[in-house]
Amino acid sequence: MNVHRMTVATCFSINAKKVTPPLSGRGGGKYVGQSLRVVPIRIITVGKKRSPGVQMLVEEYIAKLRLHCPVEDVQLRSNPRNARDVKAQIGDEDTAVMNLVRSDDWVVMLDERGQDMDSEQMADLVGDVGNTGVSRLLFCIGGPYGHGLQLRARANVSIKLSSMILSHRIALLVLIEQLYRGKMINFQLYEEWYSFCCLLCKNSF
Repeated sequence: MNVHRMTVATCFSINAKKVTPPLSGRGGGKYVGQSLRVVPIRIITVGKKRSPGVQMLVEEYIAKLRLHCPVEDVQLRSNPRNARDVKAQIGDEDTAVMNLVRSDDWVVMLDERGQDMDSEQMADLVGDVGNTGVSRLLFCIGGPYGHGLQLRARANVSIKLSSMILSHRIALLVLIEQLYRGKMINFQLYEEWYSFCCLLCKNSF
């Protein structure tokens, strides 16, 4: 396998000035610059216990995702210390989340004030994170009152899945579906890129 990869890389280098790789409609053959390193994904959700129907859908998509990378689904109970004050509740949830965040995690915070992200941008995020040197991609979905100050300061990026406000259950379903879609987009691009490189090798020898 290593010999084959070296051959593909050599052929790509030799022919780089002669041929342009397929663009797949994304304006630049994005996958060529992405890492092939598989980065585990952990999803932390703060909220009430999921209904059986929601849990079934979550497990279905996570099973699909696990065909491509390790995935952890972590549920944290909202208001873990039964605080009566909203600020105290946010602080308690914030501490519970931060206890699960490692220093080498790439943290993506889902927030209604985050940057808009479409499916292809999500695919780029998932594909590019392998180049950062992090050991895990971490997505955080907050409780009913949002995220605390610690997580906001720690997050590497803040994104929103919709201009509408989503419950944490719906946000989770949308997120994992988009993560799976992103994996499929990148897999398709990789297949096109791999076929292109193999064609270059065939024409070079």
